[in-house]
Amino acid sequence: MSFSNIYEIAGSAMRSQTLRLNTVASNLANADSAASTEKDAYKALKPVFSTIYQTNQETMQVTGANVNMLGVTQSQQAVERRYEPQNPLANQDGFVFYSNVNAVDEMADMMSASRSFESSVEVMRRVNSMQQSLLRLGQG
Repeated sequence: MSFSNIYEIAGSAMRSQTLRLNTVASNLANADSAASTEKDAYKALKPVFSTIYQTNQETMQVTGANVNMLGVTQSQQAVERRYEPQNPLANQDGFVFYSNVNAVDEMADMMSASRSFESSVEVMRRVNSMQQSLLRLGQG
């Protein structure tokens, strides 16, 4: 595997974790948003990833795997319905609908995405160090 393949794999992981962090940020920003209908209530976003395997054309062996984002889905969990007749967003029955975002789950997802991103950065840093060491060998 060449150094450029390693950079490509780590880069795809970093892009994916960045997108994951974007959805977490969006979810946390809308965690307490309210709506007058269940349909209009914010629903948590979840990214969907897939693996793209790289194979050696001669040996047909897997030589690496990139991460690809297929899209973003909305959570199917029920939104929260609260009886708040004084709220200006309340429907005719006095109910207000709040997002289905679970802040604890989102914080755990954020920590996991951050750690995965940091791991990919460390891979890139070490590959860079290996390349620098190879260049120094050629000078001596």
